[in-house]
Amino acid sequence: MKKIAFIASECVPFIKTGGLADVVGTLPKKFDRTKYDVRVIIPNYMCLPSKFKNNMKYITHFHMDIGWKQQYVGVMYMEYEGVPVYFIDNEYYFNGYNIYGDVKWDIEKFCYFCKAALSILPGIGFRPDIIHCHDWQAGLVPVYLKTLFAGNPFYQGIKSVMTIHNLQFQGRWDIKTVQEYSGLPSDLFTPDKLEWHKDASMLKGGLVYADKITTVSNTYAHEIQTPYYGEGLDGLLQARWQSLWGIVNGIDYEVYNPKTDKALPAKYDIKTFKKNRLKNKIALQNKLGLPEDPNAYMIGIVSRLTDQKGLDLVDRAMNDIMTDGTQLVVLGTGDRRYEEMFQYYQGIHPAKLSANIYFSDELSHQIYGACDSILVPSRFEPCGLTQLMALRYGALPIVRETGGLKDTVIPYNEFEGTGTGFSFANYDARDLLNTINYSKKVFFEDKDAWTEMQKRAMQQDYSWIASAKIYEKLYEEL
Repeated sequence: MKKIAFIASECVPFIKTGGLADVVGTLPKKFDRTKYDVRVIIPNYMCLPSKFKNNMKYITHFHMDIGWKQQYVGVMYMEYEGVPVYFIDNEYYFNGYNIYGDVKWDIEKFCYFCKAALSILPGIGFRPDIIHCHDWQAGLVPVYLKTLFAGNPFYQGIKSVMTIHNLQFQGRWDIKTVQEYSGLPSDLFTPDKLEWHKDASMLKGGLVYADKITTVSNTYAHEIQTPYYGEGLDGLLQARWQSLWGIVNGIDYEVYNPKTDKALPAKYDIKTFKKNRLKNKIALQNKLGLPEDPNAYMIGIVSRLTDQKGLDLVDRAMNDIMTDGTQLVVLGTGDRRYEEMFQYYQGIHPAKLSANIYFSDELSHQIYGACDSILVPSRFEPCGLTQLMALRYGALPIVRETGGLKDTVIPYNEFEGTGTGFSFANYDARDLLNTINYSKKVFFEDKDAWTEMQKRAMQQDYSWIASAKIYEKLYEEL
């Protein structure tokens, strides 16, 4: 039996700000339980829902050096859907309503978390063969394993995997501060180890010391070895290319299932989608106050509203996108400039645009179940889950060819009758508009081709089971 510990800052259903939480919460359930004992370690944030807090059991506590001070480390425990989850308890670090905030404070908090996550292992009686670390918040775990903890026989021979969910976030601060919080010796803060442009980077530490590195799609694994996408770490990632795996994320096919989805007014499968998606479209138009028109071409955007998501392109093309017969439904929050942009256009085109500047899980499902296409024009996208959900529901993705979007959406080819969506390569508003217009042309003029494409989209398998098999292969190699 192989023992694996997942160490991360978030995990569904306990706490989530992005796709990282989906991976950490869903992937452990998908391994073969007769061969793998997978457990999760996350912080016990004060803002976790009380329904979970009330079900946790106390296991142990101790004090640990962090920097120049001693800190309390408590361990709470619960099993969730068959997966053991340990919560590191410390009110000083994990209070407040947001799990991330001031960068300097986050650096201290996650230095503590990395050290505590390793320190609790003997006390909980779990010695993993492999520790799987996620993003910069767990970046010091591989470093500690091979330095401060290396002399302890308990930790010898434990391997580590570092997964990059988004290279943009690296946990960077000045060397003096990171050294003080982490307690790591000064000879680790050199350009071949943790030093990054005169600062220290926690993620870089993890990438230097981990036995294997993974990222969340094959194309992204290649992209981050180039200066454009590499965020200053492309040289290191090129040097470690033999240890770098691109494994595409999955989605939970039980949660995202149009046949059983409680959020949908009309449920459907591959046989009934044509009729029932129309019912969902009318219901969504009604709910959002758009004119009820079964023949309208309805585009959805479900996204964080940030620069990364390509919304500056949408801004430039907006008046041309909003032609007659087109409706746009937006759901998400983020940068004020994009929130205000969509509200502004809604004022100009009230019958064509519904801007929902909040997040609702229920409404997101209704958008996937009703819209004809889902727009994801990202500048970069390590994996992207939106397009996977869209495919599952038969809403055809319109994407830019980057990262996981390129790996998962097959562009429509009218001559061969292939494809599961539409795509464009250049980061350019004109290319975006041309691709949207091409999708409109197919939608309005070739209904049969559109229906066949929806069928192909719904038949794709991006469930976690496929990805878990590749992770198992990676673990076997270690």
